[in-house]
Amino acid sequence: MELPPGFTAASTSAAVTHSESSSKLATPSPTIGEATNFTFQEKWGLPVEVVYRLGLGFYREKDGKAPLHISYTDKVKLVAYTRQISHGPYEQGRVPDVGVFNVIGNDRRQAWSSLGTMSKEDAMIRFVDLLDVLCPLFKPYIEAHKRDREDRERRERGDDEGSQKADDEAQTTLSENGFSPQHLLPEQERQIRDALNQQTLHQFRAFCEQQLPGKAEEQKALIERLQEEHFLQYMRHWMEYQANGEKSQLGNGGVDHVVDENAPGHPNGDDANEEEVDEETVTGSGVGSKIVAAAVWTRKDIKEFKESVRKEGTEGILKIGQGETITIRVPTHPEGNYLFWEFATDSYDIGFGLWFEWSNNGTDSRVTIHISESDEEDEDFEGGAGGAEGANDPEKGAAGAGRDKPAGPPIDEVIPVYRRNCHEEVIAGSHLYPARQGVYLLKFDNSFSLWRSKTLYYRVYYTR
Repeated sequence: MELPPGFTAASTSAAVTHSESSSKLATPSPTIGEATNFTFQEKWGLPVEVVYRLGLGFYREKDGKAPLHISYTDKVKLVAYTRQISHGPYEQGRVPDVGVFNVIGNDRRQAWSSLGTMSKEDAMIRFVDLLDVLCPLFKPYIEAHKRDREDRERRERGDDEGSQKADDEAQTTLSENGFSPQHLLPEQERQIRDALNQQTLHQFRAFCEQQLPGKAEEQKALIERLQEEHFLQYMRHWMEYQANGEKSQLGNGGVDHVVDENAPGHPNGDDANEEEVDEETVTGSGVGSKIVAAAVWTRKDIKEFKESVRKEGTEGILKIGQGETITIRVPTHPEGNYLFWEFATDSYDIGFGLWFEWSNNGTDSRVTIHISESDEEDEDFEGGAGGAEGANDPEKGAAGAGRDKPAGPPIDEVIPVYRRNCHEEVIAGSHLYPARQGVYLLKFDNSFSLWRSKTLYYRVYYTR
């Protein structure tokens, strides 16, 4: 996958080998520039354990999202360090066998085993240094936490003047790196809202009519709430681009185009809060009509949603085992124009992506479900293999490149697979049929999780 400007070189140079000594890892960047005599404390201003805990939280929060897109090899290294820290050196008889066909699990075991008797502190230092090389925003993130910590200490001493100064400095650091709201001129905000609302109105209206039939006032209120959430999430995503040095399209001249983070070739699609909509077409397979980008939004009523799905029976509830991937095949309906979907999970997130298969399903409108033990066994979708995940993504495994794909109908990617925070909010979306005949492929990917199964609650339906 193409990464944002400034990240390719950093990721390429992040080859921190296991043979490097721990003393080198105490330098600011062991593979970039010359080694220095800085100690870890001098560089970061915090103890190793504190920086590691912050780094682990940063990685879990940002993994797969802009601006943190990490190669498969580097992810395996990071996981190996965390296991060395949590469980100590690898001992074959102490952990269960992952099986010969579990490519991801075996790669991680091998990386963990290669660390030998590395100490817990050295593993923490290696983890922090590698994350620092992979993501330039990690150090400002730590600096902001350090300033916040200093601010709390000043307040405990009753130093009000020092606290106010630290508060201002921390706010400046956070604002410069995209971690706090940005202020817009009223005219700019109006233009952004108008552009977003114009593009999503028909999708939101169709969704609300489906959810609240015959209740015009409630439909209007729900549309306004969805539009407000859409605007706020768009601005949060835009700030991440600003923090990464992206050129803003939201200048004083107005908004002529709204970025679609889901479009193929766009480097920084967000995994959980994706809502950007683009009425322009995305690149298709060349078969039939071009594909319009999907609209995706989130809702906070996750408890109510899951309860309503339970009341409807067991058809809308699926158990996705550890390492499994489920693909739900939904044919287009003769009387429909839009596909709508909603889903949520219990406790943990899951990957989600959408494809369209250009096939003639005739009058067959049955929804079918395909389960694979891991994503390596699932077919590689045309148009999606090099989109958001890339050849090195752990959800695709280390093996799989070069496999012969069986002949079949063309398939186009609509939404790339990204991990979604569907355990915290309902993920919903819609897509305009690109053809009267075809099959949508909704992919729920748990191949990244070797230990946890997921319970999925979902609805799929069509509207005119």
